[in-house]
Amino acid sequence: MGSLGMMLRYPDDIFPLLKMKRAIEKAEKQIPPEPHWGFCYSMLHKVSRSFSLVIQQLNTELRNAVCVFYLVLRALDTVEDDTSIPTDEKVPILIAFHQHIYNTDWHYSCGTKEYKVLMDQFHHVAAAFLELEIGYQEAIEEITRRMGAGMAKFICQEVETVDDYDEYCHYVAGLVGLGLSKLFLAGGTEVLTQDWEHISNSMGLFLQKTNIIRDYLEDINEIPKSRMFWPREIWGKYADKLEDLKYEENSTKSVQCLNEMVTNALMHIEDCLKYMTSLRDPSIFRFCAIPQIMAIGTLALCYNNAQLFRGVVKLRRGLTAKVIDRTKTMADVYGAFYDFSCMLKKKVDKNDPNATKTLNRIETVQKLCRDTGVLQNRKSYVTDKGQQNNFIIVMIVILLAIVLAYLRAN
Repeated sequence: MGSLGMMLRYPDDIFPLLKMKRAIEKAEKQIPPEPHWGFCYSMLHKVSRSFSLVIQQLNTELRNAVCVFYLVLRALDTVEDDTSIPTDEKVPILIAFHQHIYNTDWHYSCGTKEYKVLMDQFHHVAAAFLELEIGYQEAIEEITRRMGAGMAKFICQEVETVDDYDEYCHYVAGLVGLGLSKLFLAGGTEVLTQDWEHISNSMGLFLQKTNIIRDYLEDINEIPKSRMFWPREIWGKYADKLEDLKYEENSTKSVQCLNEMVTNALMHIEDCLKYMTSLRDPSIFRFCAIPQIMAIGTLALCYNNAQLFRGVVKLRRGLTAKVIDRTKTMADVYGAFYDFSCMLKKKVDKNDPNATKTLNRIETVQKLCRDTGVLQNRKSYVTDKGQQNNFIIVMIVILLAIVLAYLRAN
């Protein structure tokens, strides 16, 4: 009934959902026959369906490089995330990880579920890596080395200040942005701007900060040891311990802390829009733009939302499908950022300690989007018109489904 209720409430999601379902099925059928490449793409579908779908936008050569890059960093992240590994064992692995990608005999058992499979059979990823062009290999090795060193640093160091927070996010995500830019350059499809390193870093920071905010409860409840990435400089204003934010009696302070975290993330939007504007290849543009729209949508959903401290907060699947389906040009990006910033703005409580700063950042984004002059004819991601007609279409689809089910049964 939950899915039916969603369809009735958001009938405009139905066709994008069907298109996304077909795209996922098509991607799963296009697994390469070679064992190592077959493993890589099968694993990509398992660890991130949304990313495996977005990556299909790219040409084969670049898609293979990005697939390997993603799995190498996902494996590195699995080592960092496994709180059962002793520090004196974990740190050397992180520091030397860039060397292991050249070794088809190396593997390390850690993580759970599909991540454990990735680590146990990492030799397939190494074999795929060794088949990439040298320019791709050099970019992946460099970023893996720098990221492993940064992760090792923060295994032994708490995220105390906002500067620490930015530095940690740089190591685990900003470097991903830099690495992708290097892969685009190696593929000969993009020309980097003078400030490419700064804005590439911002692309990664915006996504990572969104994930850190959204995953608060999962990280704080991690067994055997909590993962704590929110900076003390922020949460220390609202609680004695970071874990105190999850308790219902602290809801008011918890939400204020959450709102400051979201406000901090909003500072990267201008750089992200600048980066996406500079992209020339339509497939690379879609690959980069879709996650960014998902991030601003997630922040709008999380802002002022106490549910984040009780359970999972994420965009509904239909809205995700709609973003994937509609994001084709920079005008679509401006429209999406404008819509979600309006949604966020409506949720700002004037009594929130950071309300003025939050509103200023939102209004900066909205002005930037308005000044492009492309908002007039957009389709809203948040409040679509024509819902009544779509409701009728939904009822027809449901009736057809019932008829087909009856005919099959008889």
